[in-house]
Amino acid sequence: MLFLGEYRHKSSRLFDHLPWALLIAPGVVLNKDGAFQQTLTFRGPDLASATDIGLVAARAQINNALRRLGSRWCVHVEAVRSPSRAYPATACPDPVSHLVDEERRLDFEAETAHFESRYFLTLTFLPPEAAVGTVRSLLVENLPDGKGSASLYRAALEEFRAAVSSLRDILAGVLPMVRPLDDAETLTYLHACVSTKVHRVASPPVPAYLDAFLTDDDLQGGLYPRLGQHYLRTLSVRAYPAASWPGILDQLNGLGLSYRWVTRFLPLDKEDARKAVTTLRKRWFAKRKGVLALLKEAITREPSVLEDPDAAQKAQDADAALAVLGDDLAALGYVTPTITLMDPDPDVLAAQVRQVESIVNRAGFVAKVEDLNAVEAWLGSLPGQAYADQRRPLVSTLNLCDLLPVSAIWPGPDHNRHLSGECAKRGFAGRQPPLMHALTGAATPFRLDLHQGDVGHTLIAGPTGAGKSVLLNMLALQWRRYPEAQVRIFDRGASARAATLLVGGDWHDLSAGSALAFQPLADIDQAEERVWAQGWIEDLLAAGGVQIDPAARESVWTALRSVAAGPREQRTLTVLAATLQDRTLKAALAPFTLAGPHGRLLDAASANLRTSDWQAFELGEILASRAAAGPVLTYLFHLLARDFDGRPTLLVLDEAWLLLESTAFAAKIREWLLTLRKRNVAVLFATPSLKAVLDSSVAAALIEGCPTRIFLPNPDARSAELAKAYAAFGLNTQQVAIIAGASPKREYYYQSVAGNRLFELGLGPVALAAAGSASPGDQALISRLLAEHGRDGFASAFYRAKGLAEVADFLAETRHAA
Repeated sequence: MLFLGEYRHKSSRLFDHLPWALLIAPGVVLNKDGAFQQTLTFRGPDLASATDIGLVAARAQINNALRRLGSRWCVHVEAVRSPSRAYPATACPDPVSHLVDEERRLDFEAETAHFESRYFLTLTFLPPEAAVGTVRSLLVENLPDGKGSASLYRAALEEFRAAVSSLRDILAGVLPMVRPLDDAETLTYLHACVSTKVHRVASPPVPAYLDAFLTDDDLQGGLYPRLGQHYLRTLSVRAYPAASWPGILDQLNGLGLSYRWVTRFLPLDKEDARKAVTTLRKRWFAKRKGVLALLKEAITREPSVLEDPDAAQKAQDADAALAVLGDDLAALGYVTPTITLMDPDPDVLAAQVRQVESIVNRAGFVAKVEDLNAVEAWLGSLPGQAYADQRRPLVSTLNLCDLLPVSAIWPGPDHNRHLSGECAKRGFAGRQPPLMHALTGAATPFRLDLHQGDVGHTLIAGPTGAGKSVLLNMLALQWRRYPEAQVRIFDRGASARAATLLVGGDWHDLSAGSALAFQPLADIDQAEERVWAQGWIEDLLAAGGVQIDPAARESVWTALRSVAAGPREQRTLTVLAATLQDRTLKAALAPFTLAGPHGRLLDAASANLRTSDWQAFELGEILASRAAAGPVLTYLFHLLARDFDGRPTLLVLDEAWLLLESTAFAAKIREWLLTLRKRNVAVLFATPSLKAVLDSSVAAALIEGCPTRIFLPNPDARSAELAKAYAAFGLNTQQVAIIAGASPKREYYYQSVAGNRLFELGLGPVALAAAGSASPGDQALISRLLAEHGRDGFASAFYRAKGLAEVADFLAETRHAA
């Protein structure tokens, strides 16, 4: 860097103390001392959902990664706790969905402040000095890409990047998420460390002089330093507890305040560590006995019985450390933990410092709020800064793993990456929000989303009466926040009837008294539809006991071609049965014609099903008839699939265990899990019986195809049989215990590869009326209000009947204004 001696006689600006010089490779910073620096972002396991065995295994993996580093490395592990993003603005297509979302927004904003943590691992490596490189260049032939120390420096850069990549691969085996930051993310992170203004920083065309480029606040030193207009207070750890355990400071992850919790580790080579421990061992061993005791031993030539037990114990600890080093179980190094807080109000800052200090001290540490050393301690917390605030406590990487901020409370994704991309293709730019903000009772919020990558299929399982229907309705209502969203619900028990009618959707009852009718063969004049009809008819015949052989297939195909040539209104199952020549085929098809019990639904001369963005089908009676369930549901899926054109679609299958009992329909589910994902459809499978899922022929497809699972409270979850079922879905004993102890109709447990969380829906009166009105009394009320006010006036009348007059008046005014 530029020599400042002729311009300034001392370092007087903040950027003079920063180590960063320029970007020399993707995400790699070259520091002023010649060191390479790269930052990874990661998220560790959630302690609430982890077993002791799992935590020990994670600790072993992290130790395995860190013990590989030597004396020229520096590690900064940082947890940045900051305010959560505001509740996202959404535009729902109907007033009730809008009111539900606004109610949730107000409740979210009325709660205590929400904070969440982000985690960073910065690795810094100082290559050998140029003189060492020059000597090596004289001894090594065929140096890569040139000669001399410059080539060795480039080789050192590649070695550094390879070492970081190797360490990342090791950590990826135990951390839910770990990845390197790109240039813009790296600069944004470094800027946030030295500024009170948090915003995205783009990489400049010439990414040099980063120290000056990233500083936009002045640092004022002294006993009470200030960064810009914010006071700085840094807590350091001066003494450690006698023992440590994973997540010893995990309580810091739940605080409702902002901080930077940094643990800097300066690892030592094995020989350097051995020398340091041997020196300490000699000192403590010598302190076992005082001068008088040693004189007495010299005179009497008898060993003194009395010795300092503390010194003797520490000498034994040094022996144990040497044994650990000798077996390569861990490495040693110097650790410097700090927690930095900032606030423009010194009184608020003092209260926050006391809160953090109390947690650290209760964990067995001795915390010190820095005064004379405040600036030095803060500088030492900056990533890549290995020289400031050097503390000398020697700690093994095993204990270091317990001290690091690697455990995490998962807040969920801040946006739906998949739907953002899909909606952008349809002309809706910008980030799409997560599906729902749920209630947790903690300072860290939970943003619930169904998608893992591009797969939104979700399994919801739990006993009847635990809150499944309310959850399904809320997920469907919140789905309305996405542009051009569609909802399709296969219901049982009319639990979605109120929500459907309130948002202006179409409710279809497939019971005996319903006027709904289908014409499955209406479009078989089209080749593609005729091929589908062939397979559908064969399934009907097979369910009736017919052996589908080539002759039967030919008969069906010939009959379909004949029917397709006729008028549209004559493309019915009755006409098809009359066209078939084989009596066995006629008899098997007869139950689905007008002459049979199921012809009312499937043998109409015209279909009267209209399309809308929300459709719900009551399947209670159909599911009771196994013969009709498969054909009706298969045709409905085929019919609805025409609308699966890339618009965000939520397909809800309530009481899915009844569907799985149909072999033909279960076979279709495996196919749909694969194909619907490509059409931007998320399928919700809701079932009260995990055992029914596991016993079905598509168990493997459901477990693999539904990466998101939501489990309802179940007091019997720890029973031997159910525990095995939960284990088949990847739940450990701690997670099963959480499900067993959760409150029915209030709490739910979310599980995915991205993270796990116990949450509540936190329903207000508007949402509860829409999502939770499924009792027999509610059904009678809905029927009466529909008869009195019709579809247009139903929503206003319903909320008035529920005692929400203001909501009813708003809906009435909105309807009249429209």
